[in-house]
Amino acid sequence: MYQVRPAHPIQTKAIWDYEESATSTMAQQQAYPSNVQLPRKLQRPQYIEVPAQNIAAIDPELSHVPVDYVRRGLKNQANQMFAGIAALQLPPTMHRSQLHHTPSLTIPIRSSAPSSSYPTHILALSRSSSSDSHLTLVATHALILASNCASLPRLPPSAPHHGATANVTLPVLPLTIPAPAAFAPLHTFLYTHSAPQLLSALLPAIPGSFLSTLTSPQALRGTLASGPALHTLSVHLMSSAPGMGALTGVAQNIAAVWRNAVALGVHDPELWNCLDLAWEVILGAMNLGAGAR
Repeated sequence: MYQVRPAHPIQTKAIWDYEESATSTMAQQQAYPSNVQLPRKLQRPQYIEVPAQNIAAIDPELSHVPVDYVRRGLKNQANQMFAGIAALQLPPTMHRSQLHHTPSLTIPIRSSAPSSSYPTHILALSRSSSSDSHLTLVATHALILASNCASLPRLPPSAPHHGATANVTLPVLPLTIPAPAAFAPLHTFLYTHSAPQLLSALLPAIPGSFLSTLTSPQALRGTLASGPALHTLSVHLMSSAPGMGALTGVAQNIAAVWRNAVALGVHDPELWNCLDLAWEVILGAMNLGAGAR
């Protein structure tokens, strides 16, 4: 049985794993309890501006460009950047013991389109500096992180890659976040800023007919303000789930994405509206499921 409780204080933080404070910070970020206590609302963190100097350190030509404009430009390049990520033959994990003597990785490249934009860094994700023996590897682009994640320190430089090449050598950045397994939906959103794509990752079997209506931020906010619309989505989710265990897993995944967003300092309004919508729908589905038993 699950319990809904008031939103708990935000204590999550993302830090480069080699910082001394990693152990003490992550001691507060334990696995979900077996009795699955869920907050009624997903608390939004205090707004923090993305440090302009972090963007300028990557591309000095952007030093006086508004951050919103930088994000829009990157969104238009998302397909080329995804193609560059897909071209890398990157192993999914690496052992923690390799970290201290692996400041960079040389990654073979599959054949890719000439317009592909290769990643600049490899994130080595873990939940703490002392627990996980294997780290999750994620190829990423420095400008995506710097322009969206207000809580990240400045990224170290990466050598540019031009023209055809058989491999690329990328710096490895050890990073602790609350939930590495739930990083992918948030990471994808930082590139696309697509509400339908994020919601489809947060809420399995969400109707495509509903997603097709989300053509603007106003449409998303309108659904959030509509009790009947939220109820309809909850009924659909509850009826399509194989049981309360599956619904609990959906809730835990949404909460994990939320914790990662808080830790990284992602303050995109549409992201938070998606999280709020997903949370209302899953809590509604769980209440319906509990009442039907």
